[in-house]
Amino acid sequence: MKTFNKFLAFLALSVVSAMNANAAIDMCPLFTDNMVLQQKSDAPVWGTADPKAKVAVTTSWNKATYTAEADANGKWMVKVRTPKAGGPYSMTIKENGANAVTISNILIGEVWLCSGQSNMQMPVMGNWAKVTNCEEEVKNAKYPKIRLIGVERVTSSIPEEDFTTYGDGWMVCSPENIAEFSATAYFFGREVHLKTGVPVGLIHSSWGGTVIEAWMSKDALAGVKDLGAQAEMVSGWPTTREERKAKSQGAVEAWNRLANTFDEAFIHFDDFKDATHNDSRWDDMKLPGNLERVYRDFDGHVLVRRTVDIPASWAGKEIKMHIAGVDDKDFTYFNGTLIGKEQGWNKSRVYTIAGNLVKEGKTQVAIRIIDNSGGGGITGNDQSFYLEGPDGSKISLAGTWKSKKDADYGSMPARPVNMYNEPYWSTVLYNAMIAPLVPYTIKGAIWYQGCSNDDRAYQYQDLMKLMIADWREQWGYDFPFYITQLANYTGRQTNPTESTWAELREAQLMAARTVPNTGMAVTIDIGEANDIHPRNKQEVGRRLALQALNKTYGMSVECSGPVYESYEVDGNVIRLKFSSTSKLVVKGDKLEGFTIAGADHKFYWADAKVVGNCIEVSCKDVPRPLAVRYAWAHNPLGNLFNAAGLPASPFRTDSWQGVTISKTSRY
Repeated sequence: MKTFNKFLAFLALSVVSAMNANAAIDMCPLFTDNMVLQQKSDAPVWGTADPKAKVAVTTSWNKATYTAEADANGKWMVKVRTPKAGGPYSMTIKENGANAVTISNILIGEVWLCSGQSNMQMPVMGNWAKVTNCEEEVKNAKYPKIRLIGVERVTSSIPEEDFTTYGDGWMVCSPENIAEFSATAYFFGREVHLKTGVPVGLIHSSWGGTVIEAWMSKDALAGVKDLGAQAEMVSGWPTTREERKAKSQGAVEAWNRLANTFDEAFIHFDDFKDATHNDSRWDDMKLPGNLERVYRDFDGHVLVRRTVDIPASWAGKEIKMHIAGVDDKDFTYFNGTLIGKEQGWNKSRVYTIAGNLVKEGKTQVAIRIIDNSGGGGITGNDQSFYLEGPDGSKISLAGTWKSKKDADYGSMPARPVNMYNEPYWSTVLYNAMIAPLVPYTIKGAIWYQGCSNDDRAYQYQDLMKLMIADWREQWGYDFPFYITQLANYTGRQTNPTESTWAELREAQLMAARTVPNTGMAVTIDIGEANDIHPRNKQEVGRRLALQALNKTYGMSVECSGPVYESYEVDGNVIRLKFSSTSKLVVKGDKLEGFTIAGADHKFYWADAKVVGNCIEVSCKDVPRPLAVRYAWAHNPLGNLFNAAGLPASPFRTDSWQGVTISKTSRY
């Protein structure tokens, strides 16, 4: 049916084209039938015509005509005054009094830009991901006053003025159109529409696995170390995808072949895997973790090894080794035997270890980690790195390993840049997928991204602030910007731990608390241990909408769970204060997720209790406490909510560096 409808649309366009063979008006892809214009605004409308042509735009809602003259390149723009929410309306554009183009079924309402990486891209019911109760959601998606438009995923080396939509421009929200659309965007828009009663337009522009700097302009990154230089480099690339492909693809493939040959050559010298190898002069490295914490600015091979104790009950039986991910490649050994190798950034590994290799007692585990460029190492959290016994029991591999630099990629030719549709470089997505949307009037933006920047959480706080300021500068006004904090993911927390995801959540919280006209939806309770794409996008969208309904639309709704404000030390107790418009609520019999530390910065599980609007935290093992953390892990314990059922954001009272502890709030 959808294919037939597209045929009819094509036929209709063909007839219109035949009737207007001389028409030179060409509208920006944002201006199609079914569009939404922001209510009560001076909304820019633009396109191209013949150079120096007189363009007139007439709107049906006020019978007004707005005129402009196309410049020498045929570009023109007018600003039309929009009324309060309503419709449907139409808009007619004429060039020199003829060649009319009419846009129909226009609604006036609220327009939101929805962007980020895969959790924003995740569809309601697509081939690669589906939300909870997806079939019913698609069946019931009959909201003619919600309109949808999606930006095709492409890159560019320079800011573009045009883009391609996926689908047929603006679409009416219906069971036929919703399945492949962003689930987070849809559920956000649905909640705003139902609660305000006005039409909502959703512009979806996202790309899975991407970093925040890809969504920022060259000017915004100019002062950022390394990323500014990268943005400058990108601006010198060829301007078309075809040219970029021709210039880089062959070189990249040749380099990859050379790198594979280089890597394979070294496994013949892997005596480090043997128990008898002397590693007494090797360095210490905490894994999971980034190699560059020990070996700054190093790309190449790093050898790591440690000894584990195998219980008698495992001896002679098949077991498994779990590694959440490796950046970029590994050769992994158990008792001197290669048990697996894998290439693929952040791709999880599960290696099967044959029973004849499994001996009771001291056993050597060794890994050759290969980092092609940038940061590298073992990714994931402590709970995602372990040996699994035949009975399901586990031996953690997290902790201190012996490590040593080996083959240096510095002896290799420099890795060529992959310019062809590579979405991970600074500015390339801003150029292709954000710049062409400016200056279409929007009410605000929602954002769901951060997983791909988790190894640079401290930098992320600055980048988040810069990107918000960047987009607002491009549009020319400080529109609302609402952030989705990373959900819980990977193995459930069992012990106090460090966590790059917790650090990233902190960066998101800091940005939301320090940048005006922003907010954050906390999702620490609705993630999934085994899926980085939580299926409960209904609640993600609802919580983002609560931010907008409260802060943008002025409704009296609770929009945030408890947020840590400050603390004070009182003997062996730390008393935490929170900002919240409703009381603190514990879901369960006992408050969980709090850890506490003294001057040695070693964290222990803490006893915590609610006292009024405060929480008192203590531990018998920490008589002189100085710092507290809550829900500090990839997939943390934590059951602190408010009366509206919204969870508290994870936080810590100790400093960014984790060694200098302050008695006053960092926020």
